[in-house]
Amino acid sequence: MTERQPYAVRISTPASKVLDTLPERDEDMVWDVLVAAGGDPFAFRQWNTDDPEGEDVRHISFGRLSLTCWATCSLRCLSVLTITWLGQPPVQALPRHRLAGPERFRT
Repeated sequence: MTERQPYAVRISTPASKVLDTLPERDEDMVWDVLVAAGGDPFAFRQWNTDDPEGEDVRHISFGRLSLTCWATCSLRCLSVLTITWLGQPPVQALPRHRLAGPERFRT
């Protein structure tokens, strides 16, 4: 029996921004989960089981970590669309003083 090559992992720009904000130990966990997913992405559940054409979109959860990935079988590529870490502040959050106040509308 021949061993199959794992899927190559590619990370989208939004997912990369989230990955850059994580502490090192949490980032290591993301990579460990992606190594497992690259071995067999179809071992993880389908994102939307009601969508017959959406079988390539996979949702991977481990503790506070959630990943949404697209598996391309013909290229053996796993594209990470989103990374969600519960308890992590939003990546593109603006400081509070920029969001409120009448001075925001002055020219």
